[in-house]
Amino acid sequence: MKFTLLLSLTLVMFSLGCSQSNTKQGSTAQSSGPKQWLVFEGSNGPGKGKHVVLIAGDEEYRSEEAMPQLAKILSQHHGFTCTVLFSQDPEKPGIVDPNHQTNIPNTAALNNADLMIIGTRFRNLPDEQMKPIDDFLKAGKPVIGLRTATHAFKIDEGNYARYGFNYKGEPKEWTNGFGELVLGTTWIAHHGHHKFEATRGIGLGNHEVLNGIGPGDIFGETDVYGVTWRADNDCVPIVMGQVLAGMDKDSPAMGPGPYDTVPNYGKHAGFHKNDPMMPVTWVKSYQLPGGRKGKAFTTTMGAATDLQYEGTRRMIVNGAYFVMGIPVPSQGTKVDLVGDFKPSMYGMLKDPYWDEHIIHVSDFE
Repeated sequence: MKFTLLLSLTLVMFSLGCSQSNTKQGSTAQSSGPKQWLVFEGSNGPGKGKHVVLIAGDEEYRSEEAMPQLAKILSQHHGFTCTVLFSQDPEKPGIVDPNHQTNIPNTAALNNADLMIIGTRFRNLPDEQMKPIDDFLKAGKPVIGLRTATHAFKIDEGNYARYGFNYKGEPKEWTNGFGELVLGTTWIAHHGHHKFEATRGIGLGNHEVLNGIGPGDIFGETDVYGVTWRADNDCVPIVMGQVLAGMDKDSPAMGPGPYDTVPNYGKHAGFHKNDPMMPVTWVKSYQLPGGRKGKAFTTTMGAATDLQYEGTRRMIVNGAYFVMGIPVPSQGTKVDLVGDFKPSMYGMLKDPYWDEHIIHVSDFE
């Protein structure tokens, strides 16, 4: 009897120990209760055995819809195991809340990740959720930033204030935060007229990220962002953003001004939204102070609505191959949509909307 009881206690302690150890290592296992993140197991393909963590969390561009679809494409067509994280109120676990800026459960999944895809906006996460992000970047692992990731964080004080999009403290390498140091730019402005002037991607040269992408294939209903790069950045532009006079894929390019709406830097006479065009996709290296060197792929496109277009999806998935050192197929990557994907139009939605339209993490399985 004593032996049986001792054995039972030993097994319980071992089980608890394993559970705690797995949690610390970024296990995909979840405790009982509503799902707070999703895991899509990889099938066969070049990504088999590799782990991608996709982080949603913005108020406007529906990253909570985009990231699960990207994860399904990467897992089912390419073999990557994907973990998708969501913003949510800790008092309402398992319910997606894009407006909640201070909680994204399970960033510890990055502890065993090979790629981070981030699409957050102005998040202010607690230290325990920022540390896995910081550790991942110090290790020089590959990063993809989508749309608002240039201003992924707004942290005014504390141990990770340097990640904030407008950081001006020491060390100087962190000026303008994660966006500028890792991805290449922080938030500048809407270059195109928001919700009125869509984007056509114009590929440059024959970079492998453009494999399988023809003229006019890259399109998004989001507008072009203004971009500035530091002189010492090694950013390589891959796609330029042609501002369109409308929201349709076949809308004509904007001609010379004057325009009804211009960014602050475009108020001078002769400003032309398409001459020169702004980059919307580029690659660069990054290195945190004291960390290893890594690769970053950034596109200021990437709203959920942008993923309706095959060329835009292929650009992003090709980018994942590139930063991970996997050769991009000459015909490009397979990016067929998985399941029923009907993305919502982007826009800011106030808290009462989310109170009435409850979306569970599990709804995106």
